[in-house]
This record gives sequence, C-alpha cells and structure tokens, in this order.
Amino acid sequence: MSLLEPGRHRVAHLADDAALLTAMVRVELAWLRALSGAGLLKPEQVAAAEQQLPSPVIDPAAVESSGNPVKPLVDALRAALPEVSAQLHRGLTSQDVLDTALMLMARNVLDHVTGSLTAAAADLARLADDHRGSVMPGRTLTRYAVPVTFGLTAAQWLAGILDARDAVATVRSALPIQCGGAAGTLSLAGELVADPVALAEDFARQLDLRWPGLPWHTRRTPVTRLGDALTQTVDALGVIAADILMLGRPEIAEVRERAVEGRGGSSTMPHKQNPVLAVLIRSAALQAPGLGAQLHLCAAQAVDQRPDGAWHAEWASCRQLLLLTATAASQTAELVAGLEVDPDTMTRHAESAATHLLAERGEVGGGPASYLGASDAFVDAVLVRWRGSRDA
Repeated sequence: MSLLEPGRHRVAHLADDAALLTAMVRVELAWLRALSGAGLLKPEQVAAAEQQLPSPVIDPAAVESSGNPVKPLVDALRAALPEVSAQLHRGLTSQDVLDTALMLMARNVLDHVTGSLTAAAADLARLADDHRGSVMPGRTLTRYAVPVTFGLTAAQWLAGILDARDAVATVRSALPIQCGGAAGTLSLAGELVADPVALAEDFARQLDLRWPGLPWHTRRTPVTRLGDALTQTVDALGVIAADILMLGRPEIAEVRERAVEGRGGSSTMPHKQNPVLAVLIRSAALQAPGLGAQLHLCAAQAVDQRPDGAWHAEWASCRQLLLLTATAASQTAELVAGLEVDPDTMTRHAESAATHLLAERGEVGGGPASYLGASDAFVDAVLVRWRGSRDA
C-alpha cells in the first residue's frame, strides 16, 4: 500500500492503516451503543466515551504478538476509557471487529468507485453518441474484420462500465457485519443478554450494515463476492485501457490520451509522451484477478470455527484489491474525459482497407459506411440503459 505505487495517492486514505484503525474504533463504539441499548451501559457513559476518545496508537510489535491488530487496539481503548472498559469488546472476538471494519472500509471504497464509474459512463455516453457515425476498421484476432464505428466501440466500453457499476451496487447493498464471538455461537453475548441475536441486529443497525443471519467466520462469501465485483470492475477498465493503448499507437493514431503538463515524460527520451493513465489501468487489470483468486484460495482454507492463517492472508489482498480498483476507476474517469478521437484517421484507415473490411459482403460498392449492420441500434440500446440508470 505504498504511496510510491503510481496513482495510489488518489485513494490511499480510503484503505490505509489509519482508515482501518478508524473503522475498527467505529466497530467497538457501535458495540458499546448496542450494549447500552440492551441496558448494560448507560447512554451517557457511551456518549462520554465517544467524546473522550483519543486517537489510539498501536505498537507494531504488539500487533505481531497478538497475530492481529485488534487486541492492541482494545488494550489501548480500555486504558483510555476506564468507565466503559469492563464492557468494551465484551462478547466480540477479534475477527468480528476486523471483518466488520473491513466491510466499513469496503463501503467507503465502493462509494468512491461508483462515483468514478458514473463519471466515466457519462463521458463514454457522450463519445458513443458523438461518434456513432465515425467509421473505423473492425479488428478481430489483430486483423481487419468488418467496419464498425467508434461510437459502437465506446458504447461497448460503456456497457462494461454499467455492468461493473451494477455489480458494485449489489455487493455494497449487502455488506454484512461479523458478530459471532469466540467460535461463532455468541456464547458470551448470550450470557449478557436474553436475546443475543437481537443484540447483533442492533449492532448492525448502529453501523448501517446488514445482519446476515449468522456469523461467517469460516464462510467467506461476503469477501469473495466483494473481490469478484472489484475484479469485474477492473476487467472492464482494463479493456478500455488496452483498446486505447492499441488504437493510440503512432502507426494507428485513431485516439490519443490527452497530454497533461508534467505527465508521461521519459527519463531518457525527451520526445516521448507516454500514455501513462492507460498503462497504469492496464497494469491494474493484470493484477486484480490474482488478488481476487487469492481471496478464493483463502476462503477454501477457512477451516474449523476460526481459520489458522487463511483469514490472516485475506487482509492484505482485500485491501490491495480495494485500493487497486479505486485507483484504476479514478484514472479511467480522467482518461475517458480527456480522450482525443481522430475520426478522419479512422475514416482514412477504413477506406484504405475497404477490400478487407467488405470481403464478407463480397463487393466494395457503397464503401465501409454502408456495411454497419445494427451498429446504430446497439449504440441506442446502451444509451437508453445509461439514461435509465442515470435518472433512476
């Protein structure tokens, strides 16, 4: 999660160590409020604790000694809040706190990603509409196929973005708390209150997350679903970047990434203006599937009632995937907003390759623009979907 990773400065605050620590503190305070609602604490005690709470400092050596950051945090909170220390964290286990904190952090990241995807979608819709008549060579398996339009190309990119945004929205609406206690039975909570499930439900309400009906300590579907939605998103972004990189090669030059002062220079060759955003988005698309697969690998090894290492291996992969997706989505929004399209070059390429592009029809009469099939209808279909989602 180094800020030396290109573009990470855009989103690091959403999922860095400070964000995770803040989320864990929110979880502990929400549990106190739930205990207060059950009569185990006075509301004024919880309010005072929230007012007096300092920024906890955690010793990295203590994190290693505990195997996770929750116990050192709880120790720091108990020392800082003596009036509620007896009830603080009581009934929870470390995995409850860290899993729930990751869901809170994921929600913030998904909101950021949604904003970037919506911005990118708006610009892609404009490109699709503006260039529905910009004829260009269609290319399959790196060779000329039949004519297409750049408007249809942009509409296909837009459809991928809308699919990703739908996947993100579905996952975001179902983000759950984790609440099971030592082995997923709410055993100590059951000693504290008559109805521990009702306590867990109130805990979820305090955080505006979902109570999933039972703990998921070793049933990691919430994490893998999150990873799948993030990976699907980066897949869609990667297609856009890869197409722009190919179409932007000097020998093709049908599109260009907008030049920005100070961006894309070479340390060696002064003439170069590298398409940095597209390169970085493509880099993200090459990394995301491996991170998503890592989450599935961990899920498949989540044994017993609490896992011995599989859970621990999720944290870095999940956070990295969150940050990678948010970074790439932000970069994509900027990339498509400034994309420069050269329809004249597209037309020239299509006309010079007309014999190849029209080979399926068997004759070149009418030129490439006369052989576009349902391209315009397909553009309209995607734009209708975009407008409906925008107005909903």
